Amino acid sequence: MTDLDFDQLYDRHVLEVYRYIARRHIGNDAQDLTGDVFLIAFQKLNSIPAGSELPWLYRTAWNVLANAHRKNEPIPANFDLTEIEPDCADVVITNDQLNRSWQKLPQKDREVLRLVAWEGLSGKELASVLGISEGGAGAALSRARANLRKAWEEES
Repeated sequence: MTDLDFDQLYDRHVLEVYRYIARRHIGNDAQDLTGDVFLIAFQKLNSIPAGSELPWLYRTAWNVLANAHRKNEPIPANFDLTEIEPDCADVVITNDQLNRSWQKLPQKDREVLRLVAWEGLSGKELASVLGISEGGAGAALSRARANLRKAWEEES
């Protein structure tokens, strides 16, 4: 990173990373997992690409969650939103028809839609988080939207 030190990185993005983790993890350790993400960021500060700090942090958060899962700490794939604190995004998902449609989607489609809708990522940022080209990210988003639309229509 060029003109950004760790304190700035933390101050700018800790809340976004915490929310990212809290939306995907049932348990009371979202703060600890967020801390793990920033520990890794501190250790790898010089290798974080300038201008892509948040996507890098999201990708790192996903890896931290995957490690937690391997330690038998669940990462929800089909989660019950009543077990976590309410969030405006959760209110939308709890709509019965949308929830049924959402549950029909493959995990990858759900993650792509979350990254764009909940985290507000651009196409370039989405590509960075997914580790694919920008065109590939656009195709993944288009496919995920089409799959959600199809599932929605099946529930209608």
